[in-house]
Amino acid sequence: MLMSGAKAIVECLREQGVKIIWGYPGGMILPLYDALVDEKEIQQILVTHEQNAAHAADGYARASGKVGVCMATSGPGATNLVTGIATAFMDSIPVVAITGQVETKLLGKDAFQETDILDITMPVTKHNFKVKDARQLVNTIRQAFEIAMSGRRGPVLVDIPRDLFSADVDYTPKTFAEKKVGRPDPDFLICAAEAIEEILQAKRPVAIVGGGAVSAGASQEIINFIERYNLPAVNTLMGIGAIPRSHPQNLGFAGLHGTKAANHAIAAADLVIAIGSRFGDRQTGNISKYTQAKKFIHIDIDPAEIDKNIAGSLGLAGDMKIILKLLMKEQGIGNREQILSGWWSQIESWKETYEYDYQVNRLTVPWAMNQVAKKTAGKNFAYATDVGQHQMWAALHLKVEQPRTWLTSGGLGTMGFGLPAAMGAQMFYGNNRRVICVTGDGGIKMTGNEYYTIARLKLPIISLIVNNTSLGMIRQLQKVMYKERYIACELDYQMDYVKYAESFGIKAVAVNTQEEFANALQKAIDDTENPRVIVLNVWRSFVEPMTKGGARIDEFVEFK
Repeated sequence: MLMSGAKAIVECLREQGVKIIWGYPGGMILPLYDALVDEKEIQQILVTHEQNAAHAADGYARASGKVGVCMATSGPGATNLVTGIATAFMDSIPVVAITGQVETKLLGKDAFQETDILDITMPVTKHNFKVKDARQLVNTIRQAFEIAMSGRRGPVLVDIPRDLFSADVDYTPKTFAEKKVGRPDPDFLICAAEAIEEILQAKRPVAIVGGGAVSAGASQEIINFIERYNLPAVNTLMGIGAIPRSHPQNLGFAGLHGTKAANHAIAAADLVIAIGSRFGDRQTGNISKYTQAKKFIHIDIDPAEIDKNIAGSLGLAGDMKIILKLLMKEQGIGNREQILSGWWSQIESWKETYEYDYQVNRLTVPWAMNQVAKKTAGKNFAYATDVGQHQMWAALHLKVEQPRTWLTSGGLGTMGFGLPAAMGAQMFYGNNRRVICVTGDGGIKMTGNEYYTIARLKLPIISLIVNNTSLGMIRQLQKVMYKERYIACELDYQMDYVKYAESFGIKAVAVNTQEEFANALQKAIDDTENPRVIVLNVWRSFVEPMTKGGARIDEFVEFK
């Protein structure tokens, strides 16, 4: 059937199951907005800044496992999306960004708000398109969604000149056939057999669970796998929630600020089984010391990740669920509890030795995160964080039990991510789950104006703003690496975050003591209909543990 390009795009979005589009209008994207006026199945949400549209689409995708969609106009609208697109790219999140562009006859003529967004975003997208022929419009939109969700997921950008929105387009509805999974080839089966042999021979094995496990929806398969082989497991920052934190074989978060028990286990292991982790530098520290006296099995959807950061791994690239099921087929695994009893005794000793002591008589962020964990245990909550010290404290002290309930910027480390991502996730969850956003006094200044959108939509997000009057992680790095020569990190000019939140019509309170925080948190949890903000006025302090630069993963900085 014949229709306008803009209407055809809307039809494509509907057939892809899109329910929400995050965006900000402008001249070159207005025809698409106009096509959405009478659309009943797709909700367009106006944000306060295009970067936040990308972060919200990202948060929606992380929470749902579906493609998040955002759109912006040409020029500054498109360039404002870039940080959010790069955030999604670094964490392998499926997002489709649609940008308007100047008309085809004006391309390359430096027209008003013309920007080459393809070249700008090429390094931070899985793929990008500039549509120059209206006949390619429908197929391109469909390709964008397929690329975003296939293999290793990621963001795709589609740039569309304004005249194509008005051009006549032939749209035919598409039916989606179920994809069949092929059988593993013989060489792959040989590698799987070798991996099983390595696991059975290891005396001190450890599994590292990364964000790829969440993306693959393989949580149950991983739990079955570690239980069958009696493996201790740690998670990367992106892998939090893939295994319940309460699972007895989960040692928790590992890496630069990981738990000491988890880091000691990795350092002492003779076999590391990475499941959906790319061995990022924050995970490994000094790579030569990290790999010393160890073998590695690397399971990942992306063949390019095998041997990229850790050379000599036994690589198994492909569908994680299929791979794990193959590794489970071995029958003669023996009594794993008895075989690994000495290793588990050592691990339990580390866990007991380094158990965190929450017995303090003042308000601290670890104590507050522990309270949040207790108050939300067994209830339907999700957690979004910004980037900085509070992010690490949340990773260490919250108890995330389910996949897709932990939203954080891992690879790019984007300050300002937390609030708009929480907004995107809350729109997906609806009344089924509530989001708690943990942010800092630095990050909230970057994207805090989304409180306007949150208040307008009455999204019941609970925001915890850690106010330590500093860029805490920068200050910590300056202490450790720059002899306490503090510069550009202390926010001594006072800001009233309560009045800031109240200016949007959101109830807010500042707390200074443990009792005040506990009371404020309970009131926020009880108010299920409205957003709430709690400002934690806390002392400046440092995240512990922290591994030493250039040292082994189990050598830590001592803070005095």
